[in-house]
Amino acid sequence: MELQEEQITDLDKVKAVYLAAEDLKIAASILYLAYHDDPLFVDIFQYEKEGYESRLRSAIREELNAFWQAKQPMIGLFDDDRLVAVACLVSPDADLGPNRFWHWRLKMLLTAGYLGTKQMVDKETKVRERVPADYFHMLSLIGVHPDLQHHGLGHVLMSAIEGLMLEDPNSQGIGMYVTLPKCLSFFEDGQYSLVEELEIGSIKGHLMFRPRTAQ
Repeated sequence: MELQEEQITDLDKVKAVYLAAEDLKIAASILYLAYHDDPLFVDIFQYEKEGYESRLRSAIREELNAFWQAKQPMIGLFDDDRLVAVACLVSPDADLGPNRFWHWRLKMLLTAGYLGTKQMVDKETKVRERVPADYFHMLSLIGVHPDLQHHGLGHVLMSAIEGLMLEDPNSQGIGMYVTLPKCLSFFEDGQYSLVEELEIGSIKGHLMFRPRTAQ
């Protein structure tokens, strides 16, 4: 389901709230569009082979279902009743490791195949090991609908993510693995700093971290 191409007329009316079950379908659509050309997903889900779009859609749906079942924070920006941006985080104390649940693993194997699933697990394991903190939030998925980008929604969403992290007095910050070079400046503006360039399979990305005490 696609959102209609419209403009955001008043950012002050945009609200950040936790997603409800009925929002997950639109959230999956937004994230599908956000990650369609991401090098890591292109590699994992084999863009060059027929059925890439179907595999990517299925994988994002399974990710959102896993987040929902584990009661992990999924933030949505709403313009009136229209969902326009999404962010999914893993809480510091979450029992939601890279293997997820057995049913997630099985469905992902059927969707992405063995090598694709292994790459996803390896990516998350490697990223988490290199975050310069022991107790932190992980920003797993983030997306603003392409038709509504460059209107300030990303910065509103970033503020909501920061607020969620600050609600946990023990969280040392937020980690994020960025594989789209055009997104680096956005995260840098949000006070995320480069930890290191990290290669996952054949894809190079940037591990970023926003410490709690960022100025």
